[in-house]
Amino acid sequence: MISKFDAIRPYDDADLPRVLTKLFNNKEFIRTLVAFKFSAWPKFTWPMLGFVTRRYIISQIGGIRSLSGFQRLVQPYVQRMIDTTTDALTVSGLNKLDLSQPYLFVSNHRDIALDPALVNWVLHINQQDTVRIAVGDNLLKKEWVADLIRLNKCFIVKRSAADRREKLAAAKLLSEYIFHTLQADQQHIWIAQREGRAKDGNDITNPAIISMLTINKPKDVEFADYVRQLRIVPVSISYEFDPCDISKARELHQIDLLGAYDKPDNEDMRSIVNGITGKKGRIHLHFGQVANEAFENAKQVAEYLDVEILAGYQTFSTGKAALQLLNKLQGKPSEPLPNSPTETRLATDYLHSRLAQLNESEQQKLLAMYANAFVKQVKLAN
Repeated sequence: MISKFDAIRPYDDADLPRVLTKLFNNKEFIRTLVAFKFSAWPKFTWPMLGFVTRRYIISQIGGIRSLSGFQRLVQPYVQRMIDTTTDALTVSGLNKLDLSQPYLFVSNHRDIALDPALVNWVLHINQQDTVRIAVGDNLLKKEWVADLIRLNKCFIVKRSAADRREKLAAAKLLSEYIFHTLQADQQHIWIAQREGRAKDGNDITNPAIISMLTINKPKDVEFADYVRQLRIVPVSISYEFDPCDISKARELHQIDLLGAYDKPDNEDMRSIVNGITGKKGRIHLHFGQVANEAFENAKQVAEYLDVEILAGYQTFSTGKAALQLLNKLQGKPSEPLPNSPTETRLATDYLHSRLAQLNESEQQKLLAMYANAFVKQVKLAN
């Protein structure tokens, strides 16, 4: 049966045999896996490794008959990533939510793949279904990437619409699909508070996201009532160390210097790999309170989310150390940091190791990236 949502929805169990067969036979997909897994091996061995890799994948996923089975196959790799690249993963606020209801989790956005993956993991270890994930079509330029992502319960946000009419139609369809997922399918959803990562460390909700979510609202339903039906939960995701901080700092510097950034074709995939494999230190996820206030417009909802996400954000010692180093670099007076010598030393040593790879302007971008949330939290507290 053809559904109006087929062009954007995640794949379902019925799609699995067709999509897996496509992946098995996609030479670029196999080559990409070999290049990632065996990058240190001589290239003349890659054809043989490609054959072995393809046979291994078929043996691992050839017998899978459901998407839940596919996700169970991925779980050990997520556990390994957490065990090997983080020092701790902590959670707060989740126990205050009634998880028998589906929620629309709106989070800050620091990492392309990890942000929703960590929300998924926390729900999984709390015996909850994983979320359906909103992903921009800019990440789906390659067919095998789109297939892999849609197998993992991702739905498509069409950002490449050509004209205003097409953009409006795409927004309406997406809004309707999100409401359908929550109300009819009873599934959790994850969506970022803005398009693209907050590379400068300023987590700000774009009101246009809220406008898209509510464009499906019937005329006879009050705005605040529709927002309540969406059951929006702000989520704060905090990383002690950002594996992509150097590339983000260089991008921000280039934008300042040239007015734009020319992104290489493979940069998003490289950022995904770096985020997954890089050192992250401690990670904290905070689930805020459901957006139940008498909101009158999208701007008010966005402002509520900004306050809640900032309040739930954990800066660790990295934010404080970055502010002190930034003040020193700019010749400004700096107050002494609170007494936590071990954490402060580790944070400072980490930042120095990253700064050594950047010029002075890029160094300021990196330090501000870590310091901005800490500075905003201090202002919020006062």
